[in-house]
Amino acid sequence: MGILLAVLRHWATCCSSSSAAAQRSISGWLRRKMEECTVMAGFTVLFVSFWVLEENMPVVIRTLRQTVCHVLQSTACHCRKAALPGLFPGPSPWQLPADASFHSASFSETDQPRVLITGGLGQLGVGLANFLRKRFGKDNVILSDIRKPSDHIFHSGPFIYSDILDYKNLRETVVNHRITWLFHYSALLSAVGEANVSLARAVNITGLHNILDVATEHNLRLFVPSTIGAFGPTSPRNPTPDLCTQRPRTIYGVSKVHAELMGEYYYYRYGLDFRCLRYPGIISADSQPGGGTTDYAVQIFHDAVKNGKFECNLKASTRLPMMYIDDCIRATLEVMEAPAESLSMRTYNVNAMSFSPEELAQEVLKHVPEFQITYNVDSVRQAIADSWPMNFDDSNARKDWGWKHDFDLPELVTTMLNFHGFDTRVAQAN
Repeated sequence: MGILLAVLRHWATCCSSSSAAAQRSISGWLRRKMEECTVMAGFTVLFVSFWVLEENMPVVIRTLRQTVCHVLQSTACHCRKAALPGLFPGPSPWQLPADASFHSASFSETDQPRVLITGGLGQLGVGLANFLRKRFGKDNVILSDIRKPSDHIFHSGPFIYSDILDYKNLRETVVNHRITWLFHYSALLSAVGEANVSLARAVNITGLHNILDVATEHNLRLFVPSTIGAFGPTSPRNPTPDLCTQRPRTIYGVSKVHAELMGEYYYYRYGLDFRCLRYPGIISADSQPGGGTTDYAVQIFHDAVKNGKFECNLKASTRLPMMYIDDCIRATLEVMEAPAESLSMRTYNVNAMSFSPEELAQEVLKHVPEFQITYNVDSVRQAIADSWPMNFDDSNARKDWGWKHDFDLPELVTTMLNFHGFDTRVAQAN
Protein backbone atom coordinates (compact mmCIF):
# COMPACT_ATOMS: atom_id res chain seq x y z
CA MET A 1 0.00 0.00 0.00
CA GLY A 2 2.87 2.34 0.77
CA ILE A 3 4.26 1.78 -2.74
CA LEU A 4 0.90 2.58 -4.31
CA LEU A 5 0.53 5.83 -2.36
CA ALA A 6 4.05 6.79 -3.36
CA VAL A 7 3.13 6.25 -7.02
CA LEU A 8 0.14 8.56 -6.73
CA ARG A 9 2.07 11.31 -4.95
CA HIS A 10 5.01 11.19 -7.36
CA TRP A 11 2.81 11.15 -10.42
CA ALA A 12 0.80 14.14 -9.22
CA THR A 13 4.04 16.08 -8.85
CA CYS A 14 5.36 15.05 -12.27
CA CYS A 15 2.19 15.87 -14.18
CA SER A 16 2.58 19.60 -13.54
CA SER A 17 5.81 19.52 -15.60
CA SER A 18 6.33 19.18 -19.34
CA SER A 19 5.98 15.76 -20.96
CA ALA A 20 9.74 15.38 -21.45
CA ALA A 21 10.50 16.33 -17.89
CA ALA A 22 7.75 14.07 -16.60
CA GLN A 23 9.11 11.20 -18.65
CA ARG A 24 12.63 11.62 -17.29
CA SER A 25 11.37 11.93 -13.73
CA ILE A 26 8.99 9.00 -13.94
CA SER A 27 11.62 6.79 -15.58
CA GLY A 28 14.26 7.51 -12.98
CA TRP A 29 11.88 7.14 -10.05
CA LEU A 30 10.36 3.85 -11.30
CA ARG A 31 13.80 2.44 -12.00
CA ARG A 32 14.94 3.17 -8.45
CA LYS A 33 11.78 1.71 -6.90
CA MET A 34 11.92 -1.47 -8.95
CA GLU A 35 15.59 -1.99 -8.09
CA GLU A 36 14.95 -1.36 -4.38
CA CYS A 37 12.19 -3.97 -4.07
CA THR A 38 11.39 -7.32 -5.58
CA VAL A 39 10.53 -7.47 -9.27
CA MET A 40 6.94 -8.46 -8.49
CA ALA A 41 6.50 -5.40 -6.28
CA GLY A 42 7.95 -3.36 -9.10
CA PHE A 43 5.34 -4.72 -11.44
CA THR A 44 2.68 -3.62 -8.94
CA VAL A 45 4.01 -0.09 -9.37
CA LEU A 46 3.94 -0.55 -13.12
CA PHE A 47 0.32 -1.66 -13.40
CA VAL A 48 -1.02 1.02 -11.05
CA SER A 49 0.87 3.53 -13.16
CA PHE A 50 -1.17 2.51 -16.19
CA TRP A 51 -4.34 3.29 -14.27
CA VAL A 52 -3.36 6.79 -13.18
CA LEU A 53 -3.95 9.85 -15.43
CA GLU A 54 -5.24 8.33 -18.63
CA GLU A 55 -4.46 11.45 -20.65
CA ASN A 56 -0.71 10.84 -20.24
CA MET A 57 -0.85 7.26 -21.54
CA PRO A 58 1.50 7.64 -24.55
CA VAL A 59 4.24 8.97 -22.32
CA VAL A 60 3.50 6.38 -19.66
CA ILE A 61 3.66 3.43 -22.03
CA ARG A 62 6.98 4.43 -23.57
CA THR A 63 8.48 5.20 -20.18
CA LEU A 64 7.34 2.03 -18.47
CA ARG A 65 8.46 -0.22 -21.31
CA GLN A 66 11.95 1.29 -21.32
CA THR A 67 12.17 1.09 -17.54
CA VAL A 68 11.03 -2.52 -17.28
CA CYS A 69 13.44 -3.65 -20.02
CA HIS A 70 16.30 -1.91 -18.22
CA VAL A 71 15.49 -3.40 -14.81
CA LEU A 72 15.03 -6.96 -16.06
CA GLN A 73 18.41 -6.84 -17.79
CA SER A 74 20.24 -5.00 -15.02
CA THR A 75 22.58 -6.77 -12.62
CA ALA A 76 21.64 -4.23 -9.97
CA CYS A 77 18.51 -6.22 -9.15
CA HIS A 78 19.78 -9.05 -6.96
CA CYS A 79 16.40 -10.67 -6.41
CA ARG A 80 15.09 -13.71 -8.27
CA LYS A 81 14.05 -12.77 -11.78
CA ALA A 82 10.37 -13.26 -12.58
CA ALA A 83 9.10 -14.50 -15.92
CA LEU A 84 5.87 -12.86 -17.03
CA PRO A 85 5.61 -14.15 -20.60
CA GLY A 86 3.71 -12.19 -23.15
CA LEU A 87 3.01 -9.11 -21.03
CA PHE A 88 5.53 -6.91 -22.82
CA PRO A 89 6.28 -6.88 -26.53
CA GLY A 90 9.87 -7.38 -27.53
CA PRO A 91 12.29 -10.04 -28.74
CA SER A 92 11.56 -13.62 -27.56
CA PRO A 93 8.66 -12.66 -25.25
CA TRP A 94 8.17 -16.31 -24.20
CA GLN A 95 11.81 -16.96 -23.30
CA LEU A 96 12.39 -17.82 -19.66
CA PRO A 97 15.53 -16.63 -17.86
CA ALA A 98 18.25 -19.27 -17.69
CA ASP A 99 18.37 -19.11 -13.89
CA ALA A 100 14.63 -19.52 -13.36
CA SER A 101 13.59 -22.04 -10.73
CA PHE A 102 10.41 -24.08 -11.15
CA HIS A 103 9.97 -25.60 -7.74
CA SER A 104 6.41 -25.16 -6.56
CA ALA A 105 5.89 -21.87 -4.79
CA SER A 106 3.65 -23.50 -2.18
CA PHE A 107 6.14 -26.21 -1.23
CA SER A 108 9.55 -25.81 0.35
CA GLU A 109 12.24 -28.46 0.47
CA THR A 110 11.98 -28.72 4.26
CA ASP A 111 8.23 -29.50 4.21
CA GLN A 112 6.43 -32.68 3.27
CA PRO A 113 4.49 -32.39 0.01
CA ARG A 114 0.72 -32.72 -0.02
CA VAL A 115 0.06 -35.27 -2.76
CA LEU A 116 -2.99 -35.96 -4.93
CA ILE A 117 -3.09 -39.03 -7.20
CA THR A 118 -5.79 -39.03 -9.90
CA GLY A 119 -6.95 -42.30 -11.44
CA GLY A 120 -5.69 -43.88 -8.24
CA LEU A 121 -7.44 -47.23 -8.58
CA GLY A 122 -5.57 -48.18 -11.75
CA GLN A 123 -2.53 -50.43 -11.99
CA LEU A 124 -0.05 -47.91 -10.55
CA GLY A 125 -2.01 -45.59 -8.27
CA VAL A 126 -2.42 -47.81 -5.22
CA GLY A 127 1.20 -48.96 -5.23
CA LEU A 128 2.43 -45.38 -5.63
CA ALA A 129 0.19 -44.19 -2.78
CA ASN A 130 1.50 -46.89 -0.43
CA PHE A 131 5.10 -46.02 -1.34
CA LEU A 132 4.61 -42.26 -0.89
CA ARG A 133 2.73 -42.68 2.41
CA LYS A 134 5.72 -44.48 3.87
CA ARG A 135 7.88 -41.58 2.75
CA PHE A 136 5.70 -38.54 3.43
CA GLY A 137 3.11 -39.77 5.94
CA LYS A 138 -0.25 -41.46 5.53
CA ASP A 139 -2.35 -38.30 5.67
CA ASN A 140 -0.22 -36.38 3.15
CA VAL A 141 -1.07 -38.66 0.21
CA ILE A 142 -4.63 -38.61 -1.14
CA LEU A 143 -5.82 -41.25 -3.56
CA SER A 144 -8.71 -40.32 -5.87
CA ASP A 145 -10.86 -41.92 -8.53
CA ILE A 146 -14.44 -41.99 -9.82
CA ARG A 147 -14.85 -45.65 -8.83
CA LYS A 148 -15.62 -47.12 -5.43
CA PRO A 149 -12.51 -48.44 -3.68
CA SER A 150 -12.25 -51.76 -1.88
CA ASP A 151 -12.46 -51.72 1.91
CA HIS A 152 -8.74 -52.39 2.15
CA ILE A 153 -7.82 -49.39 -0.04
CA PHE A 154 -10.40 -47.13 1.60
CA HIS A 155 -9.02 -47.79 5.08
CA SER A 156 -5.35 -47.68 4.10
CA GLY A 157 -5.30 -43.89 3.76
CA PRO A 158 -7.23 -40.83 2.53
CA PHE A 159 -9.46 -41.52 -0.47
CA ILE A 160 -11.79 -39.05 -2.21
CA TYR A 161 -14.02 -38.92 -5.26
CA SER A 162 -12.48 -36.74 -7.96
CA ASP A 163 -13.53 -36.46 -11.60
CA ILE A 164 -10.85 -34.85 -13.79
CA LEU A 165 -13.53 -33.82 -16.30
CA ASP A 166 -15.18 -31.69 -13.57
CA TYR A 167 -12.92 -28.64 -13.41
CA LYS A 168 -14.71 -27.09 -10.43
CA ASN A 169 -14.44 -30.31 -8.42
CA LEU A 170 -10.76 -30.58 -9.29
CA ARG A 171 -10.01 -27.05 -8.13
CA GLU A 172 -11.91 -27.57 -4.89
CA THR A 173 -9.93 -30.73 -4.21
CA VAL A 174 -6.59 -28.98 -4.72
CA VAL A 175 -7.57 -26.00 -2.58
CA ASN A 176 -9.36 -27.83 0.24
CA HIS A 177 -6.55 -30.37 0.68
CA ARG A 178 -3.70 -27.88 0.12
CA ILE A 179 -2.17 -30.02 -2.63
CA THR A 180 1.41 -29.27 -3.73
CA TRP A 181 2.25 -32.37 -5.83
CA LEU A 182 -0.11 -33.94 -8.35
CA PHE A 183 0.36 -37.35 -10.01
CA HIS A 184 -2.04 -37.61 -12.94
CA TYR A 185 -2.76 -41.29 -13.69
CA SER A 186 -6.29 -41.00 -15.10
CA ALA A 187 -6.27 -42.45 -18.63
CA LEU A 188 -7.78 -45.09 -20.88
CA LEU A 189 -5.05 -47.50 -22.01
CA SER A 190 -4.23 -48.62 -25.54
CA ALA A 191 -6.58 -51.50 -26.32
CA VAL A 192 -9.48 -50.09 -24.27
CA GLY A 193 -9.02 -46.67 -25.86
CA GLU A 194 -9.30 -48.11 -29.37
CA ALA A 195 -12.62 -49.66 -28.40
CA ASN A 196 -14.00 -46.29 -27.19
CA VAL A 197 -12.18 -43.45 -28.91
CA SER A 198 -14.58 -40.68 -27.86
CA LEU A 199 -14.25 -41.57 -24.17
CA ALA A 200 -10.47 -41.89 -24.50
CA ARG A 201 -10.32 -38.47 -26.13
CA ALA A 202 -12.35 -36.94 -23.30
CA VAL A 203 -10.42 -38.55 -20.45
CA ASN A 204 -6.91 -38.49 -21.94
CA ILE A 205 -7.02 -35.04 -23.57
CA THR A 206 -9.78 -32.89 -22.06
CA GLY A 207 -9.00 -34.22 -18.58
CA LEU A 208 -5.32 -33.42 -19.11
CA HIS A 209 -6.16 -29.81 -19.99
CA ASN A 210 -8.03 -29.44 -16.70
CA ILE A 211 -5.08 -30.89 -14.82
CA LEU A 212 -2.59 -28.55 -16.52
CA ASP A 213 -4.70 -25.47 -15.80
CA VAL A 214 -5.29 -26.33 -12.15
CA ALA A 215 -1.62 -27.19 -11.63
CA THR A 216 -0.55 -23.90 -13.18
CA GLU A 217 -3.08 -21.86 -11.22
CA HIS A 218 -1.99 -23.34 -7.89
CA ASN A 219 1.76 -23.71 -8.53
CA LEU A 220 1.81 -27.48 -8.28
CA ARG A 221 4.60 -29.84 -9.21
CA LEU A 222 2.92 -32.06 -11.80
CA PHE A 223 3.80 -35.58 -12.92
CA VAL A 224 2.09 -37.06 -15.99
CA PRO A 225 3.17 -40.53 -17.16
CA SER A 226 3.77 -41.21 -20.82
CA THR A 227 4.35 -44.55 -22.50
CA ILE A 228 6.03 -46.64 -25.17
CA GLY A 229 2.74 -46.07 -26.99
CA ALA A 230 3.80 -42.48 -27.69
CA PHE A 231 5.93 -43.82 -30.55
CA GLY A 232 4.79 -45.20 -33.89
CA PRO A 233 5.93 -47.37 -36.80
CA THR A 234 8.17 -44.61 -38.21
CA SER A 235 10.06 -44.22 -34.90
CA PRO A 236 13.41 -45.96 -34.46
CA ARG A 237 12.60 -49.15 -32.56
CA ASN A 238 15.84 -50.66 -31.28
CA PRO A 239 16.73 -48.60 -29.39
CA THR A 240 14.26 -45.71 -29.22
CA PRO A 241 15.88 -42.45 -28.02
CA ASP A 242 14.21 -39.67 -26.02
CA LEU A 243 13.95 -37.37 -29.04
CA CYS A 244 12.87 -38.83 -32.36
CA THR A 245 9.90 -39.07 -34.72
CA GLN A 246 6.64 -39.76 -32.85
CA ARG A 247 3.66 -40.73 -34.99
CA PRO A 248 1.56 -43.16 -32.90
CA ARG A 249 -1.39 -45.00 -34.45
CA THR A 250 -3.61 -45.25 -31.35
CA ILE A 251 -5.69 -42.62 -29.55
CA TYR A 252 -3.80 -43.57 -26.38
CA GLY A 253 -0.46 -42.86 -28.03
CA VAL A 254 -1.70 -39.64 -29.66
CA SER A 255 -3.01 -38.40 -26.32
CA LYS A 256 0.32 -39.14 -24.64
CA VAL A 257 2.32 -37.23 -27.25
CA HIS A 258 -0.17 -34.41 -26.72
CA ALA A 259 0.46 -34.58 -22.97
CA GLU A 260 4.25 -34.45 -23.43
CA LEU A 261 4.08 -31.43 -25.70
CA MET A 262 1.45 -29.57 -23.67
CA GLY A 263 3.42 -30.12 -20.48
CA GLU A 264 6.58 -28.80 -22.09
CA TYR A 265 4.64 -25.82 -23.48
CA TYR A 266 3.21 -24.98 -20.05
CA TYR A 267 6.73 -25.24 -18.62
CA TYR A 268 8.12 -22.67 -21.07
CA ARG A 269 4.98 -20.52 -21.27
CA TYR A 270 3.89 -20.41 -17.64
CA GLY A 271 6.74 -21.91 -15.63
CA LEU A 272 4.74 -25.02 -14.66
CA ASP A 273 6.96 -27.59 -12.96
CA PHE A 274 5.97 -30.43 -15.31
CA ARG A 275 7.78 -33.78 -15.19
CA CYS A 276 7.11 -36.87 -17.27
CA LEU A 277 8.46 -40.40 -17.75
CA ARG A 278 7.77 -42.67 -20.68
CA TYR A 279 6.99 -45.96 -18.99
CA PRO A 280 7.68 -49.29 -20.68
CA GLY A 281 5.22 -52.12 -20.05
CA ILE A 282 4.68 -52.23 -16.26
CA ILE A 283 4.41 -55.60 -14.53
CA SER A 284 2.79 -55.64 -11.10
CA ALA A 285 1.88 -58.55 -8.88
CA ASP A 286 -0.98 -57.08 -6.84
CA SER A 287 -3.18 -55.64 -9.61
CA GLN A 288 -5.24 -57.06 -12.44
CA PRO A 289 -4.43 -56.31 -16.10
CA GLY A 290 -6.04 -53.04 -17.18
CA GLY A 291 -6.51 -53.39 -20.94
CA GLY A 292 -3.01 -52.61 -22.16
CA THR A 293 -1.11 -54.34 -24.95
CA THR A 294 1.69 -55.39 -22.58
CA ASP A 295 -0.73 -56.90 -20.05
CA TYR A 296 0.09 -60.43 -21.23
CA ALA A 297 3.24 -60.13 -19.10
CA VAL A 298 1.03 -59.76 -16.00
CA GLN A 299 -1.64 -62.30 -16.89
CA ILE A 300 0.91 -65.02 -17.62
CA PHE A 301 1.81 -65.28 -13.92
CA HIS A 302 -1.80 -65.46 -12.75
CA ASP A 303 -2.50 -68.30 -15.20
CA ALA A 304 0.80 -70.13 -14.65
CA VAL A 305 0.12 -70.49 -10.92
CA LYS A 306 -3.61 -71.14 -11.25
CA ASN A 307 -3.83 -73.34 -14.37
CA GLY A 308 -0.29 -74.17 -15.44
CA LYS A 309 -0.97 -72.82 -18.93
CA PHE A 310 -1.43 -69.48 -20.69
CA GLU A 311 -2.83 -68.32 -24.03
CA CYS A 312 -0.92 -65.31 -25.35
CA ASN A 313 -2.52 -62.76 -27.70
CA LEU A 314 0.82 -61.60 -29.17
CA LYS A 315 3.27 -63.43 -31.41
CA ALA A 316 6.00 -65.37 -29.63
CA SER A 317 8.75 -63.11 -31.00
CA THR A 318 7.16 -59.74 -30.12
CA ARG A 319 9.85 -57.93 -28.14
CA LEU A 320 8.83 -54.98 -25.94
CA PRO A 321 10.51 -52.99 -23.13
CA MET A 322 9.27 -53.89 -19.64
CA MET A 323 9.73 -52.89 -16.00
CA TYR A 324 8.70 -54.26 -12.61
CA ILE A 325 6.38 -51.96 -10.70
CA ASP A 326 8.80 -51.34 -7.81
CA ASP A 327 11.33 -49.90 -10.25
CA CYS A 328 8.59 -47.85 -11.91
CA ILE A 329 7.40 -46.30 -8.65
CA ARG A 330 10.93 -45.56 -7.50
CA ALA A 331 11.77 -43.91 -10.84
CA THR A 332 8.66 -41.75 -10.53
CA LEU A 333 9.59 -40.47 -7.08
CA GLU A 334 13.23 -39.95 -8.07
CA VAL A 335 12.36 -37.73 -11.02
CA MET A 336 9.91 -35.77 -8.87
CA GLU A 337 12.57 -35.17 -6.22
CA ALA A 338 15.35 -34.38 -8.71
CA PRO A 339 16.63 -30.78 -8.50
CA ALA A 340 15.18 -28.67 -11.30
CA GLU A 341 18.64 -27.73 -12.52
CA SER A 342 19.57 -31.40 -13.10
CA LEU A 343 16.75 -31.96 -15.61
CA SER A 344 17.83 -31.36 -19.20
CA MET A 345 14.36 -32.20 -20.54
CA ARG A 346 10.78 -32.51 -19.34
CA THR A 347 10.11 -36.06 -20.62
CA TYR A 348 12.49 -39.02 -20.18
CA ASN A 349 12.54 -42.64 -21.30
CA VAL A 350 13.04 -45.13 -18.46
CA ASN A 351 13.73 -48.82 -18.96
CA ALA A 352 14.77 -51.98 -17.14
CA MET A 353 14.58 -54.96 -19.52
CA SER A 354 13.27 -56.06 -22.90
CA PHE A 355 11.85 -59.50 -23.75
CA SER A 356 9.37 -61.42 -25.91
CA PRO A 357 6.53 -63.74 -24.79
CA GLU A 358 8.67 -66.72 -25.77
CA GLU A 359 11.60 -65.56 -23.63
CA LEU A 360 9.30 -64.84 -20.68
CA ALA A 361 7.73 -68.31 -20.98
CA GLN A 362 11.19 -69.95 -20.98
CA GLU A 363 12.03 -68.17 -17.73
CA VAL A 364 8.71 -69.24 -16.17
CA LEU A 365 9.43 -72.85 -17.21
CA LYS A 366 12.55 -72.82 -15.05
CA HIS A 367 10.26 -72.54 -12.01
CA VAL A 368 7.08 -74.24 -13.30
CA PRO A 369 8.25 -77.24 -15.40
CA GLU A 370 4.69 -78.23 -16.38
CA PHE A 371 3.85 -74.74 -17.69
CA GLN A 372 2.50 -74.55 -21.26
CA ILE A 373 2.02 -71.49 -23.48
CA THR A 374 -0.07 -71.28 -26.65
CA TYR A 375 -0.61 -68.36 -29.04
CA ASN A 376 -3.89 -66.90 -30.30
CA VAL A 377 -2.82 -63.61 -31.85
CA ASP A 378 -5.15 -60.63 -31.50
CA SER A 379 -4.64 -58.61 -34.70
CA VAL A 380 -5.45 -55.27 -33.05
CA ARG A 381 -3.03 -55.73 -30.16
CA GLN A 382 -0.36 -57.20 -32.44
CA ALA A 383 -0.55 -54.19 -34.76
CA ILE A 384 -0.16 -51.91 -31.76
CA ALA A 385 2.83 -53.85 -30.44
CA ASP A 386 4.51 -53.90 -33.86
CA SER A 387 4.44 -50.08 -33.91
CA TRP A 388 6.06 -49.72 -30.47
CA PRO A 389 9.74 -49.67 -29.44
CA MET A 390 11.55 -52.96 -28.94
CA ASN A 391 13.97 -51.34 -26.52
CA PHE A 392 14.25 -47.95 -24.80
CA ASP A 393 17.36 -45.78 -24.69
CA ASP A 394 17.17 -44.26 -21.20
CA SER A 395 20.74 -42.95 -21.04
CA ASN A 396 19.60 -39.37 -20.37
CA ALA A 397 17.66 -40.41 -17.27
CA ARG A 398 20.67 -42.36 -16.00
CA LYS A 399 22.98 -39.39 -16.65
CA ASP A 400 20.78 -36.50 -15.46
CA TRP A 401 19.23 -37.84 -12.25
CA GLY A 402 20.94 -41.17 -11.65
CA TRP A 403 18.25 -43.63 -12.73
CA LYS A 404 19.19 -47.30 -12.21
CA HIS A 405 16.84 -50.29 -12.28
CA ASP A 406 16.95 -53.18 -9.78
CA PHE A 407 14.91 -55.92 -11.51
CA ASP A 408 16.01 -57.91 -14.55
CA LEU A 409 14.01 -60.79 -16.06
CA PRO A 410 15.12 -63.57 -13.63
CA GLU A 411 14.38 -61.39 -10.57
CA LEU A 412 11.05 -60.34 -12.07
CA VAL A 413 9.85 -63.91 -12.63
CA THR A 414 10.93 -65.10 -9.18
CA THR A 415 9.23 -62.14 -7.48
CA MET A 416 5.97 -62.52 -9.40
CA LEU A 417 5.66 -66.27 -8.82
CA ASN A 418 6.47 -65.93 -5.12
CA PHE A 419 3.82 -63.25 -4.76
CA HIS A 420 1.19 -65.53 -6.25
CA GLY A 421 2.05 -68.27 -3.77
CA PHE A 422 4.30 -70.44 -5.91
CA ASP A 423 7.37 -71.66 -4.04
CA THR A 424 10.09 -71.10 -6.63
CA ARG A 425 12.78 -72.59 -4.34
CA VAL A 426 11.09 -76.00 -4.44
CA ALA A 427 10.66 -75.83 -8.21
CA GLN A 428 14.31 -74.95 -8.74
CA ALA A 429 15.44 -77.79 -6.49
CA ASN A 430 13.29 -80.26 -8.42
